[in-house]
Amino acid sequence: MEVNQWFYAEGNRQQRGPLASEELIALYQSSRIALDTLVWRDGLAQWQPLHSLADEIGLVVAPPPASDAGQAAAQVTGPVAPTPPRIPGFDTPAPRPSAAPPSYSPSVPQPKKTSGCLVIGLVVGVVMLGIVAILAAIAIPAYQDYVTRAKLANAVGILSPLKSNVAAFAQDNHRCPVNGDDGFPAPGAYATEGVGAVRIGRFGEGKCGVEIEFSMPGKRAVDGRMLWYEYDTANQEWSCSSDADSKYVPAQCRS
Repeated sequence: MEVNQWFYAEGNRQQRGPLASEELIALYQSSRIALDTLVWRDGLAQWQPLHSLADEIGLVVAPPPASDAGQAAAQVTGPVAPTPPRIPGFDTPAPRPSAAPPSYSPSVPQPKKTSGCLVIGLVVGVVMLGIVAILAAIAIPAYQDYVTRAKLANAVGILSPLKSNVAAFAQDNHRCPVNGDDGFPAPGAYATEGVGAVRIGRFGEGKCGVEIEFSMPGKRAVDGRMLWYEYDTANQEWSCSSDADSKYVPAQCRS
């Protein structure tokens, strides 16, 4: 390639050429390129602004004449051009040798890849939340049932001594005691946690009994339900039954 074949960077984005020195001068005179336009020819180590090579090109820096030099700006085909070096400040590397140097293009930022560890961490977190939710759905009702059973067992345990009192009264007085008798206060006097009232009296021929009414608002399986201790005076034996949910009452009282 002749030394007077030039390339120039158009708009700092695409390179044009090869052009003869006269064509490069015509482009400048028609204001298509300016003194700070980067140019290059074979033999130059780097792209340089046009004004720094004006003497070599034969360019006289003067106001451009009022003439149409549009046709002079057309690209001129010629032999295979050398590979121009990288334009300073451009992200695109210098093209490989080819029939015509490829156009420059601005670098496009690539999307960041999501870290594999982050993805795994998110998946594990979601799985753990699901496991916690399942365990909570199982554990919370189970714990509430446990608390209910504990309250009922405690209440029944506190009232168990009534059985011996009823049996002793029946033996001494030949009748069943009732609320209001000595040692047997009104039903509401027995109210405690889990218990609303306790009624004492005759349950049938030859049978005395203790009726415990549970009080656990919000617990429909228990609240307002009854537990009965029935004493057979002839055989001096106690039996127990209840209309509350069987999983809450003592084993011997389950129907």
